[in-house]
Amino acid sequence: MNKLFYFLISLTLSGCASTRMANEAVAPVDIRIIGINDFHGALDPPKATTEVTNAAGAKVRIPSGGVAYLASAIDSLKADAPNNVVVAAGDLIGASPLSSSLFLDEPSIMAMGMVGLEFNAVGNHEFDRGTDELLRMQSGGCEKFTQSEPCRIEKPFSGAKFRMLAANTKKADGSTLFPPFALKNFGKGKAQVTVGFIGMTLEGTANLVSAGRIKGISFADEADTANALIPQLKAAGADIIVVLVHEGVSNSGDINNPKCDGVSGTLFPILDRLDPAVDLVVSGHTHQSYVCDYGNINPARPLLLTSAGSRGQVVTGIDLKVDPRTGKVLSKSARNVVVQSEAFSNARGDVPLVDGFPTFAPRADLASLAGRYREAAKKEANRVVGTLAGPATRDRGKTGESLLGNLIADAQLAATASPENGAAQIAFMNPDGIRAEVAPDKDGQVTFGAVFAAQPFGNTLITKTLTGKQILEVLEQQLNNPDWYRILSPSSGFRFGYDLSRPIGQRVLFATLNGVPLDISAPYRVTVSDFLSNGGDGFSVFKDGTNAAVGPTDLEAFMAWLSRGGVTALPALDRVENKTPQ
Repeated sequence: MNKLFYFLISLTLSGCASTRMANEAVAPVDIRIIGINDFHGALDPPKATTEVTNAAGAKVRIPSGGVAYLASAIDSLKADAPNNVVVAAGDLIGASPLSSSLFLDEPSIMAMGMVGLEFNAVGNHEFDRGTDELLRMQSGGCEKFTQSEPCRIEKPFSGAKFRMLAANTKKADGSTLFPPFALKNFGKGKAQVTVGFIGMTLEGTANLVSAGRIKGISFADEADTANALIPQLKAAGADIIVVLVHEGVSNSGDINNPKCDGVSGTLFPILDRLDPAVDLVVSGHTHQSYVCDYGNINPARPLLLTSAGSRGQVVTGIDLKVDPRTGKVLSKSARNVVVQSEAFSNARGDVPLVDGFPTFAPRADLASLAGRYREAAKKEANRVVGTLAGPATRDRGKTGESLLGNLIADAQLAATASPENGAAQIAFMNPDGIRAEVAPDKDGQVTFGAVFAAQPFGNTLITKTLTGKQILEVLEQQLNNPDWYRILSPSSGFRFGYDLSRPIGQRVLFATLNGVPLDISAPYRVTVSDFLSNGGDGFSVFKDGTNAAVGPTDLEAFMAWLSRGGVTALPALDRVENKTPQ
């Protein structure tokens, strides 16, 4: 086993703080923890920017990302910090670009090992292809657990060089899918400091993954899980406790904002319940970048909270100064570093490099890896699958529906409308199931790569019977979480309106099918992905549907809709009305 990994196998580790002599003169130990999260297989620069504040106080957008550039940024953070460790807070894979996803994210797992990652707390997207496939990501091999073929390029796939951690991911027998924590020592003898890392995903992961892919798995409360492990970590010699958790907050301020101005979200109640022994929380899931001294929000929990955005566009350098005599943190600080990579152009114009911020050179070995898989995917990515009248965007405006959401819903209705495929009357598309916009070329042609980027999950379409009353309950479930309104895009012929100023459970104003109000007692055939069918995104009412019929995959349905012949028109944005008083 790699000597970097120190797992709990007994309680005989030396160096416990309780045995140290406080009067011995030992210099403080400096430790740098380098954090990333939500990489999502972004091997190539994503042609996206990170907004930061420059020295003059102005907002600037920096082109960033790409694993070869990320590796150089991590190397630069290691260069002046010999006591370092690279960690991640989940979603390294899943919802990935074609060059990674087409190959079951094997290249991204290899890339993370090459950048020096040591520990990753599994996130919800690590489960996208099921637990057996996730276990293969760790251990390697070419056993087939999905429709796609493994080991198409690397034979055999060697598995992750880093260790997955999953403290709150429980199997039926109560054990964890992966080790709950890991230990790493820094320094030697009297100057040794031990850091304990607890890794977890969010408790709500079951709502974000198709139920069949996590059969027999449950997800426990994050704070309860961490608190129960801390005595074991302390007994094993851990001086410092770091929680890696795939849950996060939103940040309306700068990416380096230790005062936590504009930072809020669902992670805060978890932090408020953590044992005060926790020194640092490296988080993810929200794709936001932040550095927050949580003591400014809750003085009883003076931990440091960080996150590094997504897709390798940002990396966090976290510095701890520790007294090895007492095992106490003397100081802690963090900074988010933008992985400025390469200029690009898009529909809005040129995006140049920005002066005043570091520019990183691509590391050759990772540039080679990304290039090899990019070329392998290119032929399939460039295959034309249909035509489209214009860009289908994900912009949800003030109503919550989007052009692309409506287009996909129409495709799914068409794919399941025939009696043999489900006899569907309505289809719904969830916004978080759409991962990229679909833009045709100048001739209106749409490639497989563009369609795959928009719908990379390979979900199967399920058609069920729901009553009008149940459909209205589904529509209410869109609107019951003020932190996450998730408006469904409906298929053509279905319309609804809502008012967020009304009480929860009474916000839907109307719902019609082909101009006729829904009959609360009548049955309707409704198509959704298997993810939604199993209650994903909190839409539990879909689970109560009956007479399920299995259709094609969402990707197959979308490609069929685009390839009917002629130019596919964009749908109108007239299916959802937001009547909330302004």
